[in-house]
Amino acid sequence: MKTKQIFLYVFMIFSCFACEEFLEEEPRALISPETFLASASDAKTFINGYYAILKNNSIYGQIGLDHFYDNGCDIIEPNRIANFVAGISNYEMNEAIADRSVQKMSVSDTWKDFYRIILNTNTLISRIADNENISQAERTDFVADARFVRALCYWHITNLWGDAPFYTEVLTLEEIGALGRTDEDIILDAVLDDLEFAQANLKNEYTGEEAGRASRWAAALIEAKIHMQRRNWQAGLDKCLEIINQSPHQLLPTYAEVFDPNNEYNAEIIWSLDFAKDIRGQFEEGVLRADGTLPGFAGNGNWRASMFNPRLRDEPRNNDDRDALIAALAANGEAMNGTGLQVASKDFAEKFPLNDLRRPLNVNDQYEGIQLNFPYMPKFMNLNLATSPRFNHSDNRMVFRLADIYLMAAECENELNGPTNAYQYIHAVRERAYATQAEWELVGLSQQQFREAIYDERKWELAGEAWRRYDLIRWGILLDVVQNLEYRFWDPASNIKPWHVKLPIPLQEIINNPALLESDPTNNGYRQ
Repeated sequence: MKTKQIFLYVFMIFSCFACEEFLEEEPRALISPETFLASASDAKTFINGYYAILKNNSIYGQIGLDHFYDNGCDIIEPNRIANFVAGISNYEMNEAIADRSVQKMSVSDTWKDFYRIILNTNTLISRIADNENISQAERTDFVADARFVRALCYWHITNLWGDAPFYTEVLTLEEIGALGRTDEDIILDAVLDDLEFAQANLKNEYTGEEAGRASRWAAALIEAKIHMQRRNWQAGLDKCLEIINQSPHQLLPTYAEVFDPNNEYNAEIIWSLDFAKDIRGQFEEGVLRADGTLPGFAGNGNWRASMFNPRLRDEPRNNDDRDALIAALAANGEAMNGTGLQVASKDFAEKFPLNDLRRPLNVNDQYEGIQLNFPYMPKFMNLNLATSPRFNHSDNRMVFRLADIYLMAAECENELNGPTNAYQYIHAVRERAYATQAEWELVGLSQQQFREAIYDERKWELAGEAWRRYDLIRWGILLDVVQNLEYRFWDPASNIKPWHVKLPIPLQEIINNPALLESDPTNNGYRQ
Protein backbone atom coordinates (compact mmCIF):
# COMPACT_ATOMS: atom_id res chain seq x y z
CA MET A 1 0.00 0.00 0.00
CA LYS A 2 2.69 2.45 -1.00
CA THR A 3 2.02 6.06 -0.07
CA LYS A 4 3.50 7.11 -3.40
CA GLN A 5 0.24 6.01 -5.02
CA ILE A 6 -2.03 8.17 -2.92
CA PHE A 7 -2.14 11.25 -5.08
CA LEU A 8 -3.36 9.14 -8.01
CA TYR A 9 -6.54 7.99 -6.39
CA VAL A 10 -9.78 9.46 -7.55
CA PHE A 11 -11.24 8.17 -4.31
CA MET A 12 -9.62 10.97 -2.39
CA ILE A 13 -12.35 13.31 -3.61
CA PHE A 14 -14.57 11.73 -0.97
CA SER A 15 -12.15 12.73 1.79
CA CYS A 16 -10.93 16.24 1.09
CA PHE A 17 -13.81 18.26 2.47
CA ALA A 18 -14.41 19.49 6.00
CA CYS A 19 -17.38 17.61 7.46
CA GLU A 20 -19.91 20.41 7.09
CA GLU A 21 -18.61 21.21 3.61
CA PHE A 22 -18.77 17.55 2.65
CA LEU A 23 -22.41 17.34 3.64
CA GLU A 24 -23.18 20.42 1.56
CA GLU A 25 -21.44 19.27 -1.65
CA GLU A 26 -23.52 19.03 -4.78
CA PRO A 27 -23.80 15.23 -5.28
CA ARG A 28 -23.41 15.55 -9.04
CA ALA A 29 -19.95 17.02 -8.46
CA LEU A 30 -18.78 13.74 -6.91
CA ILE A 31 -17.76 10.62 -8.76
CA SER A 32 -20.40 7.94 -8.30
CA PRO A 33 -19.19 4.82 -6.44
CA GLU A 34 -21.71 2.79 -8.45
CA THR A 35 -19.88 3.79 -11.62
CA PHE A 36 -16.37 3.88 -10.22
CA LEU A 37 -16.40 0.51 -8.41
CA ALA A 38 -16.79 -1.46 -11.62
CA SER A 39 -13.60 -3.52 -11.56
CA ALA A 40 -10.98 -5.06 -9.28
CA SER A 41 -8.66 -2.19 -10.18
CA ASP A 42 -11.28 0.32 -9.05
CA ALA A 43 -11.74 -1.56 -5.78
CA LYS A 44 -7.99 -1.55 -5.09
CA THR A 45 -7.93 2.18 -5.73
CA PHE A 46 -10.84 2.64 -3.33
CA ILE A 47 -9.06 0.57 -0.65
CA ASN A 48 -5.86 2.57 -1.07
CA GLY A 49 -7.96 5.68 -0.58
CA TYR A 50 -9.28 4.74 2.83
CA TYR A 51 -5.83 3.51 3.88
CA ALA A 52 -4.63 6.99 2.94
CA ILE A 53 -7.08 8.47 5.44
CA LEU A 54 -5.75 6.10 8.11
CA LYS A 55 -2.37 7.77 7.50
CA ASN A 56 -3.74 11.27 8.08
CA ASN A 57 -2.39 13.40 10.91
CA SER A 58 -5.63 12.71 12.75
CA ILE A 59 -5.14 8.94 13.03
CA TYR A 60 -1.83 7.13 12.39
CA GLY A 61 0.19 9.62 10.35
CA GLN A 62 1.59 11.77 13.10
CA ILE A 63 0.24 12.21 16.61
CA GLY A 64 -3.51 11.82 16.15
CA LEU A 65 -3.99 8.61 18.11
CA ASP A 66 -0.72 9.11 19.98
CA HIS A 67 -2.32 12.31 21.21
CA PHE A 68 -5.16 10.41 22.88
CA TYR A 69 -3.52 7.13 23.85
CA ASP A 70 -0.12 8.25 25.15
CA ASN A 71 -0.26 11.86 26.29
CA GLY A 72 -1.80 12.65 29.66
CA CYS A 73 -0.37 9.67 31.52
CA ASP A 74 2.96 8.37 32.78
CA ILE A 75 5.14 7.88 29.69
CA ILE A 76 5.17 10.94 27.41
CA GLU A 77 4.90 14.68 27.81
CA PRO A 78 5.95 17.57 25.53
CA ASN A 79 9.20 19.36 26.21
CA ARG A 80 7.43 22.72 26.36
CA ILE A 81 3.97 24.23 26.66
CA ALA A 82 2.09 23.35 23.47
CA ASN A 83 -1.53 24.41 23.38
CA PHE A 84 -2.75 21.71 21.01
CA VAL A 85 -1.42 19.04 23.42
CA ALA A 86 -2.72 20.70 26.59
CA GLY A 87 -6.29 19.46 26.16
CA ILE A 88 -5.15 15.87 26.69
CA SER A 89 -1.85 16.20 28.54
CA ASN A 90 -3.04 18.74 31.09
CA TYR A 91 -6.70 17.69 31.06
CA GLU A 92 -8.01 21.01 29.78
CA MET A 93 -10.30 19.38 27.22
CA ASN A 94 -13.80 20.70 26.53
CA GLU A 95 -16.24 20.70 23.60
CA ALA A 96 -14.82 23.89 22.10
CA ILE A 97 -11.21 22.67 22.28
CA ALA A 98 -12.31 19.36 20.76
CA ASP A 99 -13.84 21.28 17.86
CA ARG A 100 -10.69 23.12 16.81
CA SER A 101 -8.75 21.69 13.90
CA VAL A 102 -5.04 21.98 14.69
CA GLN A 103 -2.71 20.74 11.95
CA LYS A 104 -5.34 18.17 11.01
CA MET A 105 -4.88 16.16 14.22
CA SER A 106 -7.50 17.44 16.67
CA VAL A 107 -10.38 15.58 18.31
CA SER A 108 -12.64 16.94 15.59
CA ASP A 109 -10.33 15.81 12.78
CA THR A 110 -10.08 12.31 14.26
CA TRP A 111 -13.86 12.02 14.61
CA LYS A 112 -14.44 13.17 11.03
CA ASP A 113 -11.77 10.97 9.50
CA PHE A 114 -12.96 7.83 11.26
CA TYR A 115 -16.46 8.40 9.93
CA ARG A 116 -15.15 9.17 6.45
CA ILE A 117 -13.45 5.79 6.44
CA ILE A 118 -16.60 4.09 7.72
CA LEU A 119 -18.68 5.73 4.98
CA ASN A 120 -16.26 4.46 2.37
CA THR A 121 -15.88 0.93 3.74
CA ASN A 122 -19.66 0.60 3.85
CA THR A 123 -19.81 1.82 0.25
CA LEU A 124 -17.18 -0.65 -0.94
CA ILE A 125 -18.83 -3.59 0.78
CA SER A 126 -22.21 -2.74 -0.70
CA ARG A 127 -21.12 -1.90 -4.25
CA ILE A 128 -18.94 -4.90 -4.99
CA ALA A 129 -21.00 -7.61 -3.25
CA ASP A 130 -22.70 -8.81 -6.46
CA ASN A 131 -20.29 -7.39 -9.03
CA GLU A 132 -19.50 -10.30 -11.34
CA ASN A 133 -16.81 -8.24 -13.09
CA ILE A 134 -14.72 -8.91 -9.97
CA SER A 135 -13.84 -12.50 -9.18
CA GLN A 136 -15.34 -14.08 -6.08
CA ALA A 137 -11.90 -14.50 -4.50
CA GLU A 138 -11.09 -10.81 -5.03
CA ARG A 139 -14.48 -9.69 -3.74
CA THR A 140 -14.03 -11.75 -0.59
CA ASP A 141 -10.55 -10.31 -0.01
CA PHE A 142 -11.68 -6.73 -0.60
CA VAL A 143 -14.72 -7.08 1.67
CA ALA A 144 -12.60 -8.70 4.39
CA ASP A 145 -10.20 -5.77 4.24
CA ALA A 146 -13.02 -3.24 4.40
CA ARG A 147 -14.64 -5.02 7.32
CA PHE A 148 -11.33 -5.09 9.19
CA VAL A 149 -10.76 -1.37 8.66
CA ARG A 150 -14.37 -0.58 9.62
CA ALA A 151 -13.95 -2.67 12.78
CA LEU A 152 -10.69 -0.87 13.59
CA CYS A 153 -12.38 2.52 13.27
CA TYR A 154 -15.41 1.62 15.37
CA TRP A 155 -13.16 0.06 18.01
CA HIS A 156 -11.15 3.27 18.29
CA ILE A 157 -14.36 5.32 18.31
CA THR A 158 -15.74 3.34 21.26
CA ASN A 159 -12.41 3.63 23.08
CA LEU A 160 -12.38 7.40 22.64
CA TRP A 161 -16.08 8.32 22.87
CA GLY A 162 -17.97 5.25 24.09
CA ASP A 163 -21.50 5.32 22.67
CA ALA A 164 -21.38 6.75 19.15
CA PRO A 165 -23.23 6.95 15.82
CA PHE A 166 -23.21 3.51 14.20
CA TYR A 167 -24.20 2.25 10.78
CA THR A 168 -22.98 -0.49 8.46
CA GLU A 169 -25.21 0.08 5.46
CA VAL A 170 -25.06 2.77 2.78
CA LEU A 171 -26.98 5.76 4.10
CA THR A 172 -27.55 9.15 2.59
CA LEU A 173 -25.57 12.03 4.04
CA GLU A 174 -28.76 13.41 5.55
CA GLU A 175 -29.45 10.10 7.29
CA ILE A 176 -25.91 9.92 8.61
CA GLY A 177 -26.15 13.49 9.89
CA ALA A 178 -29.21 12.65 11.99
CA LEU A 179 -27.92 9.53 13.76
CA GLY A 180 -27.94 9.40 17.53
CA ARG A 181 -25.50 7.43 19.65
CA THR A 182 -25.58 3.62 19.74
CA ASP A 183 -24.62 1.74 22.88
CA GLU A 184 -20.91 0.88 22.97
CA ASP A 185 -21.55 -2.82 23.58
CA ILE A 186 -23.80 -3.07 20.52
CA ILE A 187 -21.07 -1.49 18.41
CA LEU A 188 -18.43 -3.85 19.81
CA ASP A 189 -20.59 -6.89 19.08
CA ALA A 190 -20.71 -5.77 15.44
CA VAL A 191 -16.96 -5.12 15.52
CA LEU A 192 -16.35 -8.69 16.66
CA ASP A 193 -18.51 -9.96 13.81
CA ASP A 194 -16.45 -7.94 11.30
CA LEU A 195 -13.22 -9.19 12.86
CA GLU A 196 -14.36 -12.80 12.64
CA PHE A 197 -15.02 -12.38 8.91
CA ALA A 198 -11.67 -10.65 8.45
CA GLN A 199 -9.77 -13.43 10.21
CA ALA A 200 -11.48 -16.07 8.10
CA ASN A 201 -10.67 -14.34 4.80
CA LEU A 202 -7.55 -12.17 5.08
CA LYS A 203 -4.12 -13.61 4.39
CA ASN A 204 -1.54 -14.55 7.02
CA GLU A 205 0.62 -11.71 5.70
CA TYR A 206 0.84 -9.25 2.83
CA THR A 207 4.11 -8.47 1.07
CA GLY A 208 5.45 -6.51 -1.89
CA GLU A 209 3.07 -3.86 -3.18
CA GLU A 210 0.50 -5.01 -0.62
CA ALA A 211 2.84 -4.51 2.35
CA GLY A 212 1.02 -2.25 4.75
CA ARG A 213 -2.31 -4.05 4.45
CA ALA A 214 -3.56 -5.61 7.65
CA SER A 215 -3.46 -9.41 7.88
CA ARG A 216 -5.81 -11.77 9.71
CA TRP A 217 -3.51 -11.48 12.74
CA ALA A 218 -4.13 -7.75 13.09
CA ALA A 219 -7.83 -8.57 13.27
CA ALA A 220 -7.12 -11.29 15.83
CA LEU A 221 -5.19 -8.87 18.04
CA ILE A 222 -8.10 -6.42 18.19
CA GLU A 223 -10.48 -9.26 19.00
CA ALA A 224 -8.24 -10.32 21.88
CA LYS A 225 -8.17 -6.77 23.20
CA ILE A 226 -11.96 -6.51 23.12
CA HIS A 227 -12.29 -9.76 25.07
CA MET A 228 -9.89 -8.36 27.64
CA GLN A 229 -11.79 -5.07 27.85
CA ARG A 230 -14.86 -7.15 28.67
CA ARG A 231 -12.87 -9.24 31.16
CA ASN A 232 -13.57 -12.34 29.10
CA TRP A 233 -10.18 -13.70 30.02
CA GLN A 234 -10.45 -17.19 28.55
CA ALA A 235 -11.50 -15.95 25.13
CA GLY A 236 -8.72 -13.37 25.29
CA LEU A 237 -6.13 -15.99 26.21
CA ASP A 238 -7.32 -18.38 23.50
CA LYS A 239 -6.97 -15.69 20.85
CA CYS A 240 -3.53 -14.62 22.09
CA LEU A 241 -2.28 -18.21 22.01
CA GLU A 242 -3.69 -18.64 18.50
CA ILE A 243 -1.57 -15.69 17.38
CA ILE A 244 1.54 -16.89 19.24
CA ASN A 245 1.28 -20.46 17.99
CA GLN A 246 -0.14 -20.09 14.48
CA SER A 247 0.95 -16.74 13.09
CA PRO A 248 4.23 -16.27 11.18
CA HIS A 249 5.32 -13.66 13.73
CA GLN A 250 8.02 -14.17 16.34
CA LEU A 251 9.86 -12.16 18.95
CA LEU A 252 13.18 -10.80 17.74
CA PRO A 253 16.37 -11.55 19.72
CA THR A 254 16.85 -7.92 20.81
CA TYR A 255 14.57 -5.00 21.50
CA ALA A 256 16.58 -2.67 19.25
CA GLU A 257 16.02 -4.86 16.19
CA VAL A 258 12.27 -4.30 16.40
CA PHE A 259 12.73 -0.60 15.67
CA ASP A 260 15.42 -0.86 12.99
CA PRO A 261 14.35 1.57 10.21
CA ASN A 262 16.11 -0.68 7.69
CA ASN A 263 13.93 -3.66 8.61
CA GLU A 264 10.47 -2.15 8.94
CA TYR A 265 8.55 -5.34 8.17
CA ASN A 266 10.42 -7.56 10.61
CA ALA A 267 8.98 -10.77 12.03
CA GLU A 268 7.75 -9.21 15.28
CA ILE A 269 5.59 -6.58 13.63
CA ILE A 270 2.02 -7.73 13.02
CA TRP A 271 0.91 -4.59 11.22
CA SER A 272 2.83 -1.54 10.05
CA LEU A 273 1.50 1.23 7.80
CA ASP A 274 3.80 2.00 4.90
CA PHE A 275 5.05 5.54 4.28
CA ALA A 276 7.42 6.88 1.62
CA LYS A 277 9.71 9.90 1.50
CA ASP A 278 9.07 12.73 -1.01
CA ILE A 279 5.45 11.71 -1.59
CA ARG A 280 2.51 14.05 -1.31
CA GLY A 281 -0.33 13.04 0.92
CA GLN A 282 -3.89 14.23 1.24
CA PHE A 283 -3.16 17.48 3.05
CA GLU A 284 0.28 18.28 1.66
CA GLU A 285 0.90 21.90 0.83
CA GLY A 286 3.60 23.59 -1.20
CA VAL A 287 6.56 21.84 -2.78
CA LEU A 288 9.71 20.24 -1.48
CA ARG A 289 12.52 22.63 -0.69
CA ALA A 290 15.92 22.16 -2.29
CA ASP A 291 17.17 20.45 0.87
CA GLY A 292 14.39 17.87 0.70
CA THR A 293 12.31 19.27 3.56
CA LEU A 294 8.65 20.13 3.41
CA PRO A 295 7.36 23.62 4.21
CA GLY A 296 5.99 24.36 7.65
CA PHE A 297 3.84 21.73 9.29
CA ALA A 298 3.08 19.99 6.03
CA GLY A 299 0.39 17.39 5.90
CA ASN A 300 1.11 13.70 5.53
CA GLY A 301 4.88 13.59 5.06
CA ASN A 302 4.82 11.26 8.07
CA TRP A 303 6.43 13.59 10.52
CA ARG A 304 5.74 11.34 13.49
CA ALA A 305 9.49 10.85 13.71
CA SER A 306 9.84 14.62 13.85
CA MET A 307 7.64 14.71 16.96
CA PHE A 308 10.15 12.44 18.72
CA ASN A 309 13.29 13.96 17.17
CA PRO A 310 14.96 16.67 19.30
CA ARG A 311 14.76 20.32 18.32
CA LEU A 312 18.24 21.78 18.09
CA ARG A 313 17.26 25.08 19.68
CA ASP A 314 16.45 23.17 22.89
CA GLU A 315 19.87 21.52 23.14
CA PRO A 316 22.38 20.91 24.61
CA ARG A 317 22.09 21.46 28.35
CA ASN A 318 25.37 23.37 28.47
CA ASN A 319 25.52 26.13 25.84
CA ASP A 320 29.30 25.75 25.75
CA ASP A 321 28.74 22.31 24.15
CA ARG A 322 26.63 23.64 21.29
CA ASP A 323 29.38 23.80 18.67
CA ALA A 324 30.52 20.31 19.63
CA LEU A 325 26.96 19.01 19.31
CA ILE A 326 26.52 20.56 15.86
CA ALA A 327 29.85 19.16 14.73
CA ALA A 328 29.03 15.68 16.04
CA LEU A 329 25.67 15.70 14.26
CA ALA A 330 27.27 16.83 11.00
CA ALA A 331 29.95 14.15 11.24
CA ASN A 332 27.21 11.52 11.51
CA GLY A 333 25.09 12.95 8.69
CA GLU A 334 22.37 13.73 11.22
CA ALA A 335 20.38 16.70 12.45
CA MET A 336 18.18 17.55 15.40
CA ASN A 337 15.45 18.89 13.17
CA GLY A 338 12.35 17.67 14.98
CA THR A 339 9.85 19.35 17.27
CA GLY A 340 10.71 17.64 20.56
CA LEU A 341 7.02 17.50 21.44
CA GLN A 342 7.13 13.83 22.45
CA VAL A 343 9.79 13.15 25.07
CA ALA A 344 9.97 10.76 27.99
CA SER A 345 7.98 12.16 30.87
CA LYS A 346 9.68 13.14 34.09
CA ASP A 347 8.04 10.25 35.94
CA PHE A 348 8.89 7.70 33.23
CA ALA A 349 12.54 8.75 32.99
CA GLU A 350 12.99 8.64 36.77
CA LYS A 351 11.37 5.21 37.22
CA PHE A 352 12.62 3.25 34.20
CA PRO A 353 14.96 0.58 35.63
CA LEU A 354 18.61 1.46 35.05
CA ASN A 355 19.57 -2.17 34.37
CA ASP A 356 16.85 -2.64 31.74
CA LEU A 357 18.39 -2.98 28.27
CA ARG A 358 15.33 -1.23 26.81
CA ARG A 359 16.08 1.96 28.67
CA PRO A 360 18.51 3.50 26.11
CA LEU A 361 15.85 3.11 23.41
CA ASN A 362 13.19 4.79 25.57
CA VAL A 363 15.12 7.25 27.73
CA ASN A 364 18.21 8.94 26.34
CA ASP A 365 19.52 12.34 27.39
CA GLN A 366 22.90 12.27 25.65
CA TYR A 367 24.27 12.55 22.13
CA GLU A 368 27.85 11.38 21.58
CA GLY A 369 28.48 11.96 25.28
CA ILE A 370 27.05 15.50 25.23
CA GLN A 371 24.42 16.08 27.90
CA LEU A 372 20.97 17.09 26.58
CA ASN A 373 18.18 18.98 28.31
CA PHE A 374 15.48 16.37 27.76
CA PRO A 375 15.26 12.57 27.73
CA TYR A 376 14.24 11.50 24.23
CA MET A 377 12.90 8.16 22.90
CA PRO A 378 15.40 6.97 20.26
CA LYS A 379 13.32 3.99 19.17
CA PHE A 380 11.06 6.43 17.29
CA MET A 381 13.75 8.92 16.27
CA ASN A 382 15.38 9.19 12.85
CA LEU A 383 18.05 11.89 12.64
CA ASN A 384 19.40 10.78 9.27
CA LEU A 385 19.38 13.79 6.92
CA ALA A 386 19.52 11.72 3.72
CA THR A 387 16.65 9.35 4.44
CA SER A 388 14.57 11.31 6.93
CA PRO A 389 14.64 15.10 6.58
CA ARG A 390 12.34 17.28 8.65
CA PHE A 391 8.63 16.50 8.07
CA ASN A 392 9.49 14.23 5.14
CA HIS A 393 10.06 10.80 6.61
CA SER A 394 9.85 7.38 5.05
CA ASP A 395 9.53 5.72 8.45
CA ASN A 396 6.64 3.26 8.66
CA ARG A 397 4.09 3.56 11.41
CA MET A 398 4.21 0.43 13.52
CA VAL A 399 0.71 -0.33 14.79
CA PHE A 400 0.74 -3.83 16.32
CA ARG A 401 3.52 -6.22 17.35
CA LEU A 402 3.88 -9.63 18.94
CA ALA A 403 5.42 -8.60 22.27
CA ASP A 404 2.10 -6.96 23.09
CA ILE A 405 0.38 -10.32 22.56
CA TYR A 406 2.75 -12.13 24.95
CA LEU A 407 2.00 -9.59 27.67
CA MET A 408 -1.72 -9.86 26.96
CA ALA A 409 -1.48 -13.66 27.29
CA ALA A 410 0.33 -13.26 30.61
CA GLU A 411 -2.37 -10.94 31.89
CA CYS A 412 -5.22 -13.23 30.81
CA GLU A 413 -3.62 -16.33 32.34
CA ASN A 414 -2.97 -14.51 35.61
CA GLU A 415 -6.57 -13.28 35.81
CA LEU A 416 -7.83 -16.81 35.17
CA ASN A 417 -5.48 -18.93 37.25
CA GLY A 418 -2.87 -16.78 38.94
CA PRO A 419 0.80 -16.45 38.00
CA THR A 420 1.97 -20.07 37.82
CA ASN A 421 1.48 -20.52 34.07
CA ALA A 422 1.60 -16.80 33.29
CA TYR A 423 5.32 -16.43 33.96
CA GLN A 424 6.25 -18.08 30.65
CA TYR A 425 4.63 -15.29 28.64
CA ILE A 426 6.01 -12.33 30.55
CA HIS A 427 9.44 -14.00 30.73
CA ALA A 428 9.51 -14.31 26.92
CA VAL A 429 9.46 -10.53 26.79
CA ARG A 430 11.67 -9.82 29.80
CA GLU A 431 14.44 -12.24 28.86
CA ARG A 432 15.79 -9.98 26.11
CA ALA A 433 15.41 -6.93 28.35
CA TYR A 434 18.00 -7.91 30.96
CA ALA A 435 21.53 -9.29 30.93
CA THR A 436 21.00 -12.14 33.41
CA GLN A 437 18.29 -14.57 34.41
CA ALA A 438 18.39 -13.27 37.95
CA GLU A 439 17.26 -9.91 36.59
CA TRP A 440 14.53 -11.02 34.15
CA GLU A 441 13.00 -13.91 36.05
CA LEU A 442 9.98 -13.22 38.24
CA VAL A 443 9.21 -15.72 41.00
CA GLY A 444 6.91 -16.06 43.99
CA LEU A 445 4.43 -13.35 43.05
CA SER A 446 0.83 -13.31 44.20
CA GLN A 447 -1.90 -12.71 41.65
CA GLN A 448 -2.06 -9.02 42.61
CA GLN A 449 1.71 -8.66 42.52
CA PHE A 450 1.80 -10.23 39.06
CA ARG A 451 -0.99 -7.87 37.96
CA GLU A 452 1.13 -4.93 39.08
CA ALA A 453 4.15 -6.41 37.32
CA ILE A 454 2.09 -6.40 34.11
CA TYR A 455 1.21 -2.74 34.69
CA ASP A 456 4.91 -1.92 34.71
CA GLU A 457 6.05 -4.36 32.03
CA ARG A 458 3.61 -2.98 29.49
CA LYS A 459 4.89 0.50 30.33
CA TRP A 460 8.55 -0.37 29.75
CA GLU A 461 8.06 -2.63 26.72
CA LEU A 462 5.38 -0.67 24.81
CA ALA A 463 6.35 2.89 25.71
CA GLY A 464 5.13 5.41 23.17
CA GLU A 465 3.31 2.80 21.10
CA ALA A 466 -0.15 4.28 21.75
CA TRP A 467 -1.39 1.86 24.41
CA ARG A 468 -0.86 3.49 27.79
CA ARG A 469 -4.05 5.50 28.37
CA TYR A 470 -6.05 2.64 26.87
CA ASP A 471 -4.46 0.25 29.36
CA LEU A 472 -4.83 2.54 32.36
CA ILE A 473 -8.49 3.13 31.52
CA ARG A 474 -9.36 -0.55 31.06
CA TRP A 475 -7.56 -1.35 34.34
CA GLY A 476 -9.57 1.39 36.06
CA ILE A 477 -6.48 3.18 37.39
CA LEU A 478 -6.03 6.22 35.11
CA LEU A 479 -7.10 8.71 37.78
CA ASP A 480 -4.96 7.08 40.47
CA VAL A 481 -1.88 7.12 38.23
CA VAL A 482 -2.31 10.69 36.98
CA GLN A 483 -3.10 12.07 40.42
CA ASN A 484 0.34 10.90 41.52
CA LEU A 485 2.23 12.37 38.56
CA GLU A 486 4.55 15.35 38.45
CA TYR A 487 5.07 16.90 35.01
CA ARG A 488 7.79 19.36 34.12
CA PHE A 489 5.54 22.37 33.76
CA TRP A 490 1.89 21.24 33.77
CA ASP A 491 -0.24 19.90 36.61
CA PRO A 492 -2.47 17.12 35.25
CA ALA A 493 -2.83 15.68 38.75
CA SER A 494 -4.92 18.69 39.79
CA ASN A 495 -6.96 18.91 36.59
CA ILE A 496 -8.02 15.34 35.80
CA LYS A 497 -11.67 14.45 36.43
CA PRO A 498 -13.49 11.10 36.28
CA TRP A 499 -15.05 11.90 32.90
CA HIS A 500 -11.66 12.34 31.25
CA VAL A 501 -11.61 8.62 30.44
CA LYS A 502 -13.58 9.62 27.32
CA LEU A 503 -13.43 12.54 24.90
CA PRO A 504 -16.28 14.97 24.28
CA ILE A 505 -18.06 14.92 20.94
CA PRO A 506 -16.89 18.14 19.22
CA LEU A 507 -19.20 21.12 19.54
CA GLN A 508 -19.86 21.62 15.83
CA GLU A 509 -20.94 17.99 15.49
CA ILE A 510 -23.54 18.58 18.20
CA ILE A 511 -24.70 21.82 16.59
CA ASN A 512 -25.08 20.01 13.27
CA ASN A 513 -26.80 17.02 14.87
CA PRO A 514 -28.57 17.60 18.22
CA ALA A 515 -29.52 13.89 18.28
CA LEU A 516 -25.99 13.23 19.56
CA LEU A 517 -27.10 14.55 22.99
CA GLU A 518 -30.39 12.62 23.23
CA SER A 519 -28.97 9.58 25.04
CA ASP A 520 -26.39 11.57 27.04
CA PRO A 521 -27.11 15.30 27.52
CA THR A 522 -23.80 15.64 29.44
CA ASN A 523 -21.68 14.75 26.38
CA ASN A 524 -19.58 12.20 28.27
CA GLY A 525 -19.58 14.42 31.37
CA TYR A 526 -18.20 17.57 29.75
CA ARG A 527 -21.54 19.38 30.27
CA GLN A 528 -21.67 19.36 34.06
